[in-house]
Amino acid sequence: MPYRIIRGLVLKLLYPFFMFIGAFFKSRKECLQRAIININNRLVQAEKPKTKNILLLLPHCIQISKCTIRLTHNIYNCERCGRCEIRDLIEIAEAYNLNLFVATGGTIARKTVMDVKPGAIVAIACERDLSSGIVDAYPLPTLGISNERPYGPCFNTQVNLEKVKNAIDFFGRE
Repeated sequence: MPYRIIRGLVLKLLYPFFMFIGAFFKSRKECLQRAIININNRLVQAEKPKTKNILLLLPHCIQISKCTIRLTHNIYNCERCGRCEIRDLIEIAEAYNLNLFVATGGTIARKTVMDVKPGAIVAIACERDLSSGIVDAYPLPTLGISNERPYGPCFNTQVNLEKVKNAIDFFGRE
């Protein structure tokens, strides 16, 4: 059975089952979401899709809260001060010639995917948003990278930039 079909079954059957279980065991819900992300990433890697049309999708919480410029409408308004990882992510997007967007939530993320029509997605978010976004984006190959939350959820989050570069490189970039 092709990996894309297996990925579809995982996302359309196993994910809802895990979320049902997570409703009863709330302390395990994030762990179940992380498992779906990991399974999806492995199946996407097994598919070996190649494309130059990659969408790099970021959560708005990766921007430092003290910044006076809101980047949700245009990430390139960033002053690139270096207090958060936005500058680095813009540089990565420019170096790889990627589409780069910040999403404030699932509705904006889905609209961005429909407008950009990418060949693949590298998405950064918390496990909840990432797992549901991966399901919504199927059948597009999407690699999910969980953000780091040293200050709590949805506040000054961070991401491992090497993981981002590796995900981009996986889709066939040089």
